[in-house]
Amino acid sequence: MSSELKKNYMNPYVAGFGLGMILLSAYVLMGRGLGASGAFASFVSWVMSHVAPDHIAGNGFFEKYLDPERAPHPLKDWLVFEVIGVMLGGLFSGLIAGRVRFSIDRGPQVGTTARLVMAFIGGILMAIGAQFARGCTSGQALSGGALLNMGSWMFMMCVFGGGYLMAWFVRRQWL
Repeated sequence: MSSELKKNYMNPYVAGFGLGMILLSAYVLMGRGLGASGAFASFVSWVMSHVAPDHIAGNGFFEKYLDPERAPHPLKDWLVFEVIGVMLGGLFSGLIAGRVRFSIDRGPQVGTTARLVMAFIGGILMAIGAQFARGCTSGQALSGGALLNMGSWMFMMCVFGGGYLMAWFVRRQWL
């Protein structure tokens, strides 16, 4: 790795400390940790309330995001703004460092279409896993891990173990 490329990245210890301070601030100011799946669930609940209101009426999953006594309007939930801020912050950081460009990373054994299909399937599997785990990777690892929740630590061990196991099956496509 060239020294020019290395200097464009933040020191991981400084970044980790900053992330810890943001997590602590979220607990102090908002009374809960960070996570992205709650924002997506809020947004999907809001969309579904306009597309299929009859389906929402009998669905406990969607109702908990739309009940004004339990939660604010789904688009006013602070997690929605957190996710928007993460996306804009990542874009801004990439623009400042000159790393923003369109590319599809893939190995020589896999085509672009197959790579995009695999990424889409992987994203769907992660979303399903986030619902089963009652939180996304960031919520489980950062927020749950910081609280020393055994379930969050087990979840992350399974994520890494599953990733290493799956890598064995698809490694030839990256060689």
